[in-house]
Amino acid sequence: MKKLINRPADVVREMLEGLVALSPALALLDTENVVVRSDLPAAAERPVALISGGGAGHEPAHAGYVGPGMLTAAVTGEVFTSPSVDAVLTAIRASAGPAGALLIVKNYTGDRLNFGLAAELATVEGIPTDVVVVADDVALSSLVPRERRRGIAGTVLVHKIAGAAAASGKSLKDVAATARSAASRLGTMGVALGACIVPAAGKAGFALAEDEIELGLGIHGEKGVERTRLLPADAITDRIVDQIAKDMKLAPGSSVALLVNGLGATPPMELAVVARGAVTALRSRGLRIKRAWSGNFLTALEMPGCSISLLKLEDGDTALLDAETSATAWPRGGLIEDVPRIVQAPKMPANEAPLGDTGRFDPRELRRIGLAVSDALAAAEAHLTDLDSKAGDGDLGASMLRGAEAIRALPESAWINPANALVAIGNALRRAIAGSSGPFYAIALTRAGRHLSKSNRFSAEDFRAAFAIGIAAISEIGGAKPGDRTMLDALDPALQALEITDSNAPAAEAWKQAASAAADGARRTADMAPKLGRASYLGERAIGIEDGGAAAVAIWMKALAASI
Repeated sequence: MKKLINRPADVVREMLEGLVALSPALALLDTENVVVRSDLPAAAERPVALISGGGAGHEPAHAGYVGPGMLTAAVTGEVFTSPSVDAVLTAIRASAGPAGALLIVKNYTGDRLNFGLAAELATVEGIPTDVVVVADDVALSSLVPRERRRGIAGTVLVHKIAGAAAASGKSLKDVAATARSAASRLGTMGVALGACIVPAAGKAGFALAEDEIELGLGIHGEKGVERTRLLPADAITDRIVDQIAKDMKLAPGSSVALLVNGLGATPPMELAVVARGAVTALRSRGLRIKRAWSGNFLTALEMPGCSISLLKLEDGDTALLDAETSATAWPRGGLIEDVPRIVQAPKMPANEAPLGDTGRFDPRELRRIGLAVSDALAAAEAHLTDLDSKAGDGDLGASMLRGAEAIRALPESAWINPANALVAIGNALRRAIAGSSGPFYAIALTRAGRHLSKSNRFSAEDFRAAFAIGIAAISEIGGAKPGDRTMLDALDPALQALEITDSNAPAAEAWKQAASAAADGARRTADMAPKLGRASYLGERAIGIEDGGAAAVAIWMKALAASI
């Protein structure tokens, strides 16, 4: 287990101390793990206090939602462990006045007991206190009645709605009614791609194979209700939305708020993909999305996965969701348009006129060669990704795959002759590959193609010269030279092999020798210390690993030579 902590026993307190140190609007009680607003008015002037909490490990919940317009205080227990009765009671005493306090509790036995008993004790002391339990986990719909379901990420929407109601000056009775109403119209379901590690345990709570996922899990590192094979994001999202919509009986035309919640280790990229899928799935069912958010709201430590929450909206809900709050973890916004705003990009310039005479070249044969190169690069995606992950940023395989697809998509008119084909491929790669590979190949191919167009002879010498011009262009714009451990360490040996080949030798034989030299050059990069590119950041740690860019050159050159 590797975690950025000191001692597992101190992690919760130190986490809260760090949060408060960076948030002047928050304060931490000295004897309990309770975060309260630092700007509370005198007790007699306080509106209804809104208090929530639970075990740690769900950050930014719950302390991240403390602030005007949301929670007044948050009580934090040890990781995935309910806080004590005394901690909750202390939070009530510290934050509530005569208007009383509302405790929003997720439906777990420990939380219900500790928050519930604290509410009773506070009431006996003269502080009016009520409890609202959130049980939004629809994954358990076939196993337990609704009142026994778990409370999970949808609880954050209850925090927001009840917090806005309390800030508007409503009574404890009205705030509690507002919170209960929201909780009754709420459904959530999650999916995990892996487990998390509780600091005190030191190991994952369960294990998943590379092709497995858990559907319908809670927020405490536990397994879900079903283990199944990994599916595309859209399929997972559609299944979750379908389960929630059926459980909540959401009829077409119903208005909803959507919350896509990361469980701690899911990057924003993947959450955005899920959000896209959720929006599509909801609209396909005739549901109207009035508000939507995506991000980490209530996590399970570093668990990879997410949950989707839907709140069926009633009159007044959107105003409460839109109400101002300064709680640091609430993302603001949430407005969503009925139709995604997709605007037309500026038109690309018209394609250049064909370069050179068509001569004796059969466009179908040229395209066959291009597709052979494309197929070889696509087949090597995993290998190139592996090489680049060991000594780079891991994107080379995907870049070459996009390049291969761009070559396949070229129209027949691109293949009328080699000059035109090279320029067309260069332009296509420039658009398809945004990393460094795209510009390198684009400049090399377009310069080579333009050179070929000047003579219209397409002789063996013309192709050698064009190849040399392309390699020089890569060196010019990238600043690399042979020996720097780059793609040039495959290209330069290939050029040398072409230059020493008898000019009368068949083209296929000449390019096979060049391809063999490229492969040898690529293999030699494993013994080179990198001087340019991301691998240079690793220094000698990259030695022993073949350069991915050089390996890609060897792959497409072999395919090119074999297809001539």
